[in-house]
Amino acid sequence: MELFAFTREYVERLREGDPLTEQHFVAYFDELLRIKLRAKMLASETVEDLRQETYIRVLVTLRKDGVRQPERFGAFVNSICNNVLMEFYRSASRTRPLDDTHLEKPDHTVDLEGLLVTKQAKKRVREVIEELPKKDRDLLRSFFLEEMDKDEVCKLFGVDRDYFRVLLHRAKDKFRVLYEKDKDGLSGRTPPQAGQSGP
Repeated sequence: MELFAFTREYVERLREGDPLTEQHFVAYFDELLRIKLRAKMLASETVEDLRQETYIRVLVTLRKDGVRQPERFGAFVNSICNNVLMEFYRSASRTRPLDDTHLEKPDHTVDLEGLLVTKQAKKRVREVIEELPKKDRDLLRSFFLEEMDKDEVCKLFGVDRDYFRVLLHRAKDKFRVLYEKDKDGLSGRTPPQAGQSGP
């Protein structure tokens, strides 16, 4: 495989979410990360999960903090992968059967899939989705509301499955931010009566 010379311009495009640069990023590191993780004798599904987690963390870290040495971007990705791998091993070593009290602990995170179960929640989800940028809105609507197959969605958006997971993760994060913001803003307010509009 030919090594790619990363530049400040490349990293900035990736940080700004340029689709072509993101696709190149995922394609370039795809086999490198697979080889690294497979060498640890991990199950194939674990390799895929850790690889996806690495992509997502790189993009999140890049957008939050940037990188000081763009020319060493490959080493930066490798160090993120190492961190993900170490966390996986730590988590695996701590894993033990859960007692019954675990089921009683409330989960305060927003679960998009779970929200779609009830009719009322589904209406609220649709409203929040409408507030998203068009690309994120279309992606979530196709996958969750229209329940299209992953391959169909990938074809519709012109991306492969790896990049689809990155886009889906990002869209779900944006949804969660809006959902939580709207929920906080609505708490304590009386819902509008039939025939009335909100503020």
